[in-house]
Amino acid sequence: MSQALDTPPAASARPEPPETDLAALAARHGLTVSGARPPLGAYVRQLWGRRHFILAFSQAKLTAQYSKAKLGQLWQVATPLLNAAVYFFIFGLLLGARKGIPSDVYVPFLVTGVFVFTFTQSSVLAGVRAISGNLGLVRALHFPRASLPVSFALQQLQQLLFSMIVLVVIMIGFRSYPDASWLLVVPALTLQFVFNTGLALIFARMGSKTPDLAQLMPFVLRTWMYASGVMFSIPAMLEDKNVPSWVADVLQWNPAAVYMDLVRFALIDQYDSSYLPPHVWAFALGWAVLAGVVGFVYFWKAEERYGRG
Repeated sequence: MSQALDTPPAASARPEPPETDLAALAARHGLTVSGARPPLGAYVRQLWGRRHFILAFSQAKLTAQYSKAKLGQLWQVATPLLNAAVYFFIFGLLLGARKGIPSDVYVPFLVTGVFVFTFTQSSVLAGVRAISGNLGLVRALHFPRASLPVSFALQQLQQLLFSMIVLVVIMIGFRSYPDASWLLVVPALTLQFVFNTGLALIFARMGSKTPDLAQLMPFVLRTWMYASGVMFSIPAMLEDKNVPSWVADVLQWNPAAVYMDLVRFALIDQYDSSYLPPHVWAFALGWAVLAGVVGFVYFWKAEERYGRG
């Protein structure tokens, strides 16, 4: 009996020591991180696979934006037109911002600038809230989160296209008639859309962790608008000023001014190439590629953190 009492229990009855490497334990049992960031190539393919959702979501948001207003979708056009009317009264009549621009060109010049800059402004503001304003959707469903800022940028493009109908009427009313140069609007707005999407992706990631950014951005964008020549010609305004030449170059080559100049050049007969900075198409392409690539990669890097805590 003493031998039986002294015999140690079988080795198989001993409990296994706890696994201290949780990552190794998860890998041994085939577990992966929920919502883990896929490789960049796979992420692009996932995003392309959600293209129908992106389009449908942007259209739904566009329809719902003015659903409670009596004029409904007409506000898509009325809002930038009213802004243009205010800017015309303040800058065109009171402050003399028409310097260097023929009087019969200033109205289409101003309206084009307001419409084109509003496209970028609205894309950025929507991008800031793309994640923080849709946390329920982000936490409930698994999909590439870049779908949201891309969808919001697409929504603003659709809104701009509605506004272009009115813009065409204004151009014809001021004797700028359709010709081959109007086709340049397509590549100009395409490059601007890529640029806007990149900005929306950048600010979507920043806004997901700092919701207060949405309160700051209107002030930043307003400053950008005043510095981009929406209401005046940058070269004409700086002509008599004691300003270093590099300041004028920076103002003319900033992306908002570049895309406005291209659309004005395409649509307004009297707005010829003398108003454009050199290599303007190269700058338009460069800004689009830079913002698009940097914005997409920057947003993708934080894919697994969106909607958490």
